[in-house]
Amino acid sequence: MLTLQTIKNDPEWVIGRLAVKGFDGRAVITEILEIDAERRKLQGKCDSDASELKKLAASIGALMKQGKKEEAEEAKQRVAQIKGATQGLQDRLAECEAKQRELLLTVPNLPCAAVPEGKTAADNVVEKEGGQMPELGDDALPHWELAKKYNLIDFELGVKVTGAGFPFYIGKGARLQRALIQFFLDEGAAAGYTEVEPPFVVNAASGYGTGQLPDKEGQMYHVTEDDLYLIPTAEVPVTNMYRDVIIPAAELPRKNVAYSPCWRREAGSYGKDVRGLNRLHQFDKVEIVRIEKPENSYAALEEMKDHVQSLLDKLGLPWHILRLCGGDMSFTSAITFDFEVWSAAQKRWLEVSSVSNFETYQANRLKCRYRDSDKKIHLCHTLNGSALALPRIVAALLEDYQTPEGIVIPECLRKYTGFDIID
Repeated sequence: MLTLQTIKNDPEWVIGRLAVKGFDGRAVITEILEIDAERRKLQGKCDSDASELKKLAASIGALMKQGKKEEAEEAKQRVAQIKGATQGLQDRLAECEAKQRELLLTVPNLPCAAVPEGKTAADNVVEKEGGQMPELGDDALPHWELAKKYNLIDFELGVKVTGAGFPFYIGKGARLQRALIQFFLDEGAAAGYTEVEPPFVVNAASGYGTGQLPDKEGQMYHVTEDDLYLIPTAEVPVTNMYRDVIIPAAELPRKNVAYSPCWRREAGSYGKDVRGLNRLHQFDKVEIVRIEKPENSYAALEEMKDHVQSLLDKLGLPWHILRLCGGDMSFTSAITFDFEVWSAAQKRWLEVSSVSNFETYQANRLKCRYRDSDKKIHLCHTLNGSALALPRIVAALLEDYQTPEGIVIPECLRKYTGFDIID
């Protein structure tokens, strides 16, 4: 969440930056500041009363020694009076602090200066592109038909056993999935990321820490009996490794890579764009997460983008990078870059990665901090990115690499699959 000091420093600037995300923040920012003014007044009165109580406590002992029992009794009555009043002040102070935090949690992160203005995905900016477009004939098949032809993925069986959006991967399809996961993990390790295998369910505190709650609870699968959530991305448990942690500056950056299955309800998704692997409720993903000093986070963001690009280049898929406009960004990010690959048979771009810098927004929720050489404590910057999400990568690989003889496996995956072609 935004720090209170950021809001207090320049409320109008904050309101203006929120507008870039399409968020009308004037009312909530005004209320936050009004509550803060009351909170500070209450805190001042509590501090004043505490000081007076301390002085009275000292005076009572002195008066008793001097034999001034009547004055000592008056002082005791004054102590009781102040304590009674102070309890009411402290209760109201706690209410103000709780309300202030509740309001702060409803305010999205501020987009950084590099975020273009715009309302929808149509306003996103193509920043870079690469790879060679495949040349396929008019008889090219979409991935869901290829999956059925070569017995790689069974969507109908998934509907029978669970429901739509939960496919079975079979034979070489399952082997291809496992190959991609291992390839992405190995590439992450080679780039200096420490692999972790996180829990696949988290508590509500973890959801609040990374900003899925209270913004995206409708998209998360909730185990109500235990009040746990199935993770929508490994970002949630991995970033929460650093919740309530103070990291020595010399130990930054922290770089982690993690594989996990992911669950998203995708409520409201329908139509041709959700066919096959285009949009699932359960899918596999490898995630990279970084904890950085603020002055290094944007250089780290570029490194993460380069890493994702290298994966797509090694897979031989045509790609482009979108710099998201304010209206298409997530609640929590300060800037986001989406990577999309070309799906040759569908003739459309498919998102396979989002790489984001959250600056201090998540860190402030998490209380993820570092201690500098002067022993001062500062908020870290947090970053994460998909490296990569599997379903649309598999869709693009099946479509882009199809031939009359079968589906060719990219060279970088063959040591993991054990086969060169799906026929």
